[in-house]
Amino acid sequence: MDAVIWFIATLVLLVVVVQWLHRHILGFFFLITGNEDMALVLYFLPLTPGVLLHELSHAITAFILRVRAGGFTVFPRRDSSGRITLGSVMVEQVDPIRSSLIGVAPLVFGCSAVLLIGYRVFGLSEMGSVLLAGDFQAIAATAGRLFQTPDAWLWLYLTFAISNTMLPSASDRETWPSVILFIVGVVALVLLANQTAIVEALALPLGAAINWLTAAFVITLAIDLPVAVLLGLLEWGTGSIAGRRVQYSKPGDDKPKRRR
Repeated sequence: MDAVIWFIATLVLLVVVVQWLHRHILGFFFLITGNEDMALVLYFLPLTPGVLLHELSHAITAFILRVRAGGFTVFPRRDSSGRITLGSVMVEQVDPIRSSLIGVAPLVFGCSAVLLIGYRVFGLSEMGSVLLAGDFQAIAATAGRLFQTPDAWLWLYLTFAISNTMLPSASDRETWPSVILFIVGVVALVLLANQTAIVEALALPLGAAINWLTAAFVITLAIDLPVAVLLGLLEWGTGSIAGRRVQYSKPGDDKPKRRR
């Protein structure tokens, strides 16, 4: 139960932080340029590796599931409603199961990349052990050694770009409700039938998946939170010097407005 609570807590916090970062990265560039199109391009550029992986994950998963896909694009654009799209892949309409798997692919690929960088490049398994031990001196020493990793800033940047574009978009989630309802129904039937053997067989892989996702979310938050603080300070400082600020509209409308 503790693992599930940690998973839900880190997921909710991740969604909030990622949405805030996207809005304020775009807002900061709009503040310093005063041009919507230029701000959109500057907003897209640092996220390009993650956008590329996001769209490739859709295309690769569609290929594996034998679903036709095309129209691969990686470039920012804004539709008539003001919503921003950084990339897209056209996928044929198929059954909800395959559509959901294609939709969730960026999260799976993105978490895999984040964990691969974290454990293979930065050796975060050591960080995990000192965190569990609660030795703050060892934590500080281990964190300091992370920046001694060859090309540390490049890997940190790639982690940031990938982790902040791995969440499925609204279109990716369109078929999720029906699939989730089906899964809940199956689980309810299994529990009502008192099939403990099935429950025990599913508990281990489900627990491993939850721990895997939580670890990826924690790594992402460890990078995103300091970036959010720095971005907030930069935006405030730039606005104070320039004598203007960005007014953010309601959620769902990605278009910032510059106010004096």
